[in-house]
Amino acid sequence: MRPKLLIATTSAGKLHEYRILLRGVPFDLVSPVDVVIKTVVVETGKSFEENARIKAQTLAQESQLLTLADDSGLEVDALGGEPGVMSARYAGENASDADRVNYLLSKLRSVPQEKRTAHFRCVIAIARPSGMIDICSGESTGFIATEPRGKNGFGYDPIFFFHQLGKTMAELPIEIKNRVSHRGQAAKKARRILFRIAREAVK
Repeated sequence: MRPKLLIATTSAGKLHEYRILLRGVPFDLVSPVDVVIKTVVVETGKSFEENARIKAQTLAQESQLLTLADDSGLEVDALGGEPGVMSARYAGENASDADRVNYLLSKLRSVPQEKRTAHFRCVIAIARPSGMIDICSGESTGFIATEPRGKNGFGYDPIFFFHQLGKTMAELPIEIKNRVSHRGQAAKKARRILFRIAREAVK
C-alpha cells in the first residue's frame, strides 16, 4: 500500500489540477475530506510562502501525513501588487469567482491595456509530520484582459491573458496550462521533492 499525500485544499478546481500535475508520484493523493479533517486553517501570513507553510505544517501535524499546501494569487502592477495574498478574499469572504473577477475589472476600468501587467504566483510547501518542510515556487507573467474569456480554469484564470499565446489562462487546453501556469511550474519542482522523499523513505 502506497503512502498518502494530503493535498491541503478544499477547492475542487485546485484539487483536480493537482491530481493531474502530480500524476505518477509514488503517493496516493487524498484531500482533507478523504481523511475527515475539518480544521479551517486561518491564513495569517503576510506572504504566499508564510501561508503555504502555515497550512502545510498545521495539517501535517493533525493528519500525521505528508502534506502539500500552496498559497497562490494574482499581483496586478497597476494596483500596487493587489490583490496578492488577499486574492481569494478580495471581494469579500463569501464572494464567488465571478464576484472577484468583476471587482478586479472594476478597479482597472480606466487603466490602458499596456499598463495592465500582472503576475500569478504560487508557493508550494511540503511538510512532514516531523516538522521538516520543503518550499518551491512558480510564476506566470501576463496582462489583465478587459473581460472574462474561457471556461477551463477557475479563480482569475478567465482574465489572465498571455500575449504570446493569444489566450487567457481559462482558454488554454489543460496540458498547455499546466506547462505555463504558476502552479504548473511550482508543481514540477514539487514532483522532484516528492520523488526524493519517497527514495529517502525506503533507504
